[in-house]
Amino acid sequence: MLTLSRELRKTSMRGSSVTLCRDPVWRMTILNGTAQRPARAYTHSIPLSWNRSPEDIAADTERLIGTVTKVYDEIGRLCVDAVSVENTLRALANVKMDYAARRHALDFPQYVSPCRAVRLASAQADKRGAEHEARRLPPNRRLAGCQNPITHLKPRPGTPTLLGNLNLFETFCHPKKIKKTSKLISELSIEFNKNLNEDNTFLLVSRQQLGRFVSGLDVDEASGVYKVTLAYPHYFPVMKRCRDPETRRKMETAFHSRCKEANTIVLERLVALRAELAALLGYGCHANYVLEVNVAKNVTNVDAFLNALQKTLEPVGARERKYMMALKKRECLTSGRCFDGRLNAWDLPYYMDQVERRKFAVDKDKLLEYFPLDAVTEGLLGIYRDLLGLRFSRVLAASVWHQDVRVYDAHDADTGEEMGRFYLDLHPREGKYGHAACFALQPGCKVAEGGRLLPAAALVANFTKPAGGLPSLLQHHEVETYFHEFGHVMHEICSKVTFSEFSGTQVETDFVEVPSQMLENWVWEKEPLRRMSRHYKDGSAIPEPLLDKLIASRVANTGLMNLRQVVLSKVDQSLHTSSTADSAAVFAKLCQDILGVPATEGTNMMASFGHLAGGYDGQYYSYLWSEVYSMDIYFSRFKKEGILNPKVGKEYRRIILEAGGSVDGMDMLQSFLGRAPCQDAFFQCKGLISPSNATL
Repeated sequence: MLTLSRELRKTSMRGSSVTLCRDPVWRMTILNGTAQRPARAYTHSIPLSWNRSPEDIAADTERLIGTVTKVYDEIGRLCVDAVSVENTLRALANVKMDYAARRHALDFPQYVSPCRAVRLASAQADKRGAEHEARRLPPNRRLAGCQNPITHLKPRPGTPTLLGNLNLFETFCHPKKIKKTSKLISELSIEFNKNLNEDNTFLLVSRQQLGRFVSGLDVDEASGVYKVTLAYPHYFPVMKRCRDPETRRKMETAFHSRCKEANTIVLERLVALRAELAALLGYGCHANYVLEVNVAKNVTNVDAFLNALQKTLEPVGARERKYMMALKKRECLTSGRCFDGRLNAWDLPYYMDQVERRKFAVDKDKLLEYFPLDAVTEGLLGIYRDLLGLRFSRVLAASVWHQDVRVYDAHDADTGEEMGRFYLDLHPREGKYGHAACFALQPGCKVAEGGRLLPAAALVANFTKPAGGLPSLLQHHEVETYFHEFGHVMHEICSKVTFSEFSGTQVETDFVEVPSQMLENWVWEKEPLRRMSRHYKDGSAIPEPLLDKLIASRVANTGLMNLRQVVLSKVDQSLHTSSTADSAAVFAKLCQDILGVPATEGTNMMASFGHLAGGYDGQYYSYLWSEVYSMDIYFSRFKKEGILNPKVGKEYRRIILEAGGSVDGMDMLQSFLGRAPCQDAFFQCKGLISPSNATL
């Protein structure tokens, strides 16, 4: 997952905006915002310090807002005859760059700081930043008269003209209402995520109930009861491995009841406010508002895509459910438990795991031993290094927010040019962001005095910590997650654009996952897997038979896993094409109708579904949509010409990664593929069509 930031175009984003901006002042930069190499060799960076106190964060926030407000006010006071590209567009671009970098440094600690007071101060800074962005609207309207100095600029094909964007603001009938609504949306989005970050729910479970899963758990020596948190390193192993259905039921119920009371109210208020804002802006629903600047363009196209995919997947899902039901019935008979004749939500992860073990004979306990975190990190960095033509070096003296964090600088392997810096924060702790994501910390773009501002990004994950004499050992799906999120990091680090607005992952939302999803394919190929694995005891390689079984298991549960993505995408679309919502009821209905597995009574998964308050509102379909493109890239170029072919890798870096959002996603795809994209590779990867029937 990529975290996103708030702009007027997307009032509920976090981290780094990944959609083209509706703000006319910033959208205008697309007129000449193509990817360019820096004019000079030297680079700049805004020092990223992570030892600020809550008071420092509050003071720095007010100073930053004051600086930006001053620039906007100065521009707003310009007479029309005095307006030029330099004192308007360039001035705005410069202050935008400074604002983006400094704001990320202020609002990122709410997700990672070990100090609760700092997290709360950072969340408050985020709110203040959102208020400031909402207030920027009136000065921007004054620029509508600034037409003459820029009418000679030629827009890119398919891009709305500057004048059209500026006139959009002239149609606003209720600017005060728009500002108020935007501010509320931002505040509620921050509250939703803060509630999740601060959640510390846990269960007390006996060893008998847990079975073999006890590694890394705190235990009360007197009672023998284990403390099981809802963090990923605890939750998923229990759900996949615990044979006791009652324990799984309790875990699943608790996991999908996180922040249920508070966040259900927040989410449903967000849905109403988003619909209200869309109506004020002249759109029929929030989804159509956010989709207009995406590749998909509108709700109709998204519905058609999801319906076609659902139709293809439903027969596959039905066969998978039937097989899992047979497994469950057999297990109930042998264990003496009553067979209830259905698959429950707490059964699904367990029997999916059983399918992999039985149908594909993947010994996950044995496989786990070959993926110690240090070996995975070493192999991952080596693969990205060779593929993209980079060199990574660890920075030992950098400022960090926690002792577990590792810092690396990236350089071009051929020229030695400094590319940027990234942070790896890979283990869970109290108050930390609970999923895996890439956070943009500083944009990569040109600066006013020449040269380039160096980008910075953080990869935040929750992999098991070393414990009990064992190193951190990753499940294969965690290796895949690691590879995916690092793909976002590389998108940020390799960016070479003129304006910060188009740095790195600031592309269409339904294109932003393409680079990272494409690179997931490397964890299903033998050579990359060998490079990022070794037995944690003796350093031996994964045995060939186990490797073959792992790769073959890629198509395991493909129907149900992808139908679940269809469910989440359709829930998102349903919520954001309405003005009111019963989020739990919508989710429950679509789970039953599409997945064929009922949601657990009394839960509301949507209350902990951070994507809906983290920038994917109306756009969660993007994961499936962009996977179609990512598979086409992989099978058409890398699979044919060599998955570690540095020539293809460097071309990919130049055309896709360096361009950031300065080129439309579809244009980048066609340039790299040499043709329009197609869906065959996606269905081939899912095992839904044979390679002989593909038209690649």
